[in-house]
Amino acid sequence: MVSSLDGFIAKKDGTVSWMRSDDNYEKGIMLTNEYIAEFLKSIDCYVMGSKTYEHALELGWPYGKKPVFVVTNNKLVTDKENVEFCSGELDKIINDKLKPNYKNIWMVGGSKLTKESIKLGLADKIVLTITPIILGDGILFFDYIGKEYLLHLEDVMAFKDGMVELCYKIKKE
Repeated sequence: MVSSLDGFIAKKDGTVSWMRSDDNYEKGIMLTNEYIAEFLKSIDCYVMGSKTYEHALELGWPYGKKPVFVVTNNKLVTDKENVEFCSGELDKIINDKLKPNYKNIWMVGGSKLTKESIKLGLADKIVLTITPIILGDGILFFDYIGKEYLLHLEDVMAFKDGMVELCYKIKKE
């Protein structure tokens, strides 16, 4: 997930044009195409909600041919062979359908679906990239998740564009 410093993942109107940064942090690493490609190789499939799916179509499909599972109750259609629409209980979709077939399941965007996967104990890690901007208002990433979750910091990475990636393991009770 990409977030503003004040915890928003989109403006109130759903726009995310602010996610790019032209800041220059000298000590940061360069986010190269090779770096991104290596990271993307580690992902076996993507899971997202319908809003994130529709937004990805608008912005230009970044998921290539990797399997994409869209969790929705909406009647959606696609021309993409690698997209499958799923409805029902999230824990059954993840545990019964995806986990037997995929090792690294990557939840893409969407606060509702991400929050639900954390609450159900389906998420192992949270990777959050902070963009150097304060939006002041918008759609929160964690809006009233309702419970305290302990996290263990696994990694921190600062990029030349001023973005900072935090990787946390969710501690199981």
